[in-house]
Amino acid sequence: MNAFDGLPCSSASADVPLPGTATRVSGWLCVEHPGAWGRDVIGDEVLGPGITAELAARTTAARVRPTLIRRPGRSEFTGVRTVLLVNSRAEGGWCERLEIADLKQLLDIDLHLLDGPPPGLGELVTDPLVLVCAHGKRDQCCAMLGRPIAAALSAAHPGRVWECSHTGGHRFAPAMVLLPSGLTYGRVDAAAANAAVAAVHRGEVALTGLRGRSGHNPVEQVAELAVRAEVAAGLDDLTVRSEPENNSVATDPTYVGSALVSHHDGRRWRVTARTVAYAPRQASCGAGPKPVTALVADPIQPLP
Repeated sequence: MNAFDGLPCSSASADVPLPGTATRVSGWLCVEHPGAWGRDVIGDEVLGPGITAELAARTTAARVRPTLIRRPGRSEFTGVRTVLLVNSRAEGGWCERLEIADLKQLLDIDLHLLDGPPPGLGELVTDPLVLVCAHGKRDQCCAMLGRPIAAALSAAHPGRVWECSHTGGHRFAPAMVLLPSGLTYGRVDAAAANAAVAAVHRGEVALTGLRGRSGHNPVEQVAELAVRAEVAAGLDDLTVRSEPENNSVATDPTYVGSALVSHHDGRRWRVTARTVAYAPRQASCGAGPKPVTALVADPIQPLP
C-alpha cells in the first residue's frame, strides 16, 4: 500500500519543492464563461461546437493557452463576456481587456499578435490581474482550496480577481497566477495570496509560495528564485537566460541545466539546477502513483 493512498493530491505533494513548477505559458486567451466547465477547456466543447475546433487549432498554432474565467461567487450572466489577451513574457508583458457579445468574435482575433507588443485590440490593463484555479472538474483540490482564496482576494481587490480553469499543477493547490507578470504561486493561504498581489502592485515579488514565472522554462524559474532568495530585486530588475549544455557536468544524472541571472545594476550569477527524486505519489486526485522529481538549485555563483 502506498503511503499517499487516499490523500488529496495537494496533501500528497506537500513535501515537493515549488520552484520550477510553473507551467510555461507566454500567451493567454482568457474567456469569461460563468456556466459549467468541462474537464477540458477545448476538448469538451464548453464554448460550443461551432467554434471549438477552429479555436483549438488557432490557440495551438499561436502557442496561446485558452483559459476559462469567471468572477468569484455566482452572478447572473448578462450575455457580454470579458476577454483578456495577455503576453506574460518575463520582459515586456502586457494585458488587454475587451468585451464580446458572441463567442464567434473570438475567431476575429489574430492570436499571433500576443507574441508581440500590445496590439490595441482592447483596453490596456495597468493593474495586475489575478487568476485562481477553481477547476473542480479537473481536480477537486482546485475547487475546494481555490475558491475560498479567490473569494478572499476578490473582497480585498475588487474587479481584479478571476476564478480560472486549469493552470497546471493542481497538486500545488491553491494555485494562483498574476498577470501579466506570469508569477505563479502554489499552496497559498489568504494572507500569502494577498501579500503576493500587494507586492506585485508595488513592483516587488513575494517569495512565499512562488513557483516561478510562466515566461521562463523550469531551469530559469529555479535560477531566478534562487537569486531572489539572496538578493533584493524588484519585479523587473532581473533577466534570466539559459546557458548552453555544459558537457563537463552533463554526465551527472542529476544535472538539468544552468542559467545566467543578471541584475539591472550589472551584477550577475550562474545557477545550476539538479533533480531530486521523491517517493511516487498521485499527481491528481484519484490517480495512481507516479515517480516524482523536483528541481533544486546549487548555491548561486557570483560572476565578474
